[in-house]
Amino acid sequence: MCAAIENPAKCEVRAVIRFFTAKGYSAAAIHRELCAVYGPKVMSEGVVREWVRLFKSGRENVHDEKRSGRPSLVTDELFQTVDAKVRENRRFTMAEFVY
Repeated sequence: MCAAIENPAKCEVRAVIRFFTAKGYSAAAIHRELCAVYGPKVMSEGVVREWVRLFKSGRENVHDEKRSGRPSLVTDELFQTVDAKVRENRRFTMAEFVY
């Protein structure tokens, strides 16, 4: 048996699931194939079942959907201020930083 592929991208594994779903494999069979190639910790059988269901219902995209999350607190103004302080004195500490 070949060595397991370590650290596959999520989209890579989902593309394999999509491929096997199109070929008519069951979720359990797909999970066995994934474990044989990527190792036993690649993805749980339940998650494989969910992706099989999504692909059978018409989903084509293997990438994560955009979702709302915590907004970034870094603004261009803050970045430029910090960058200027660092260029002024590369040995400053955070206690000395006041913008």
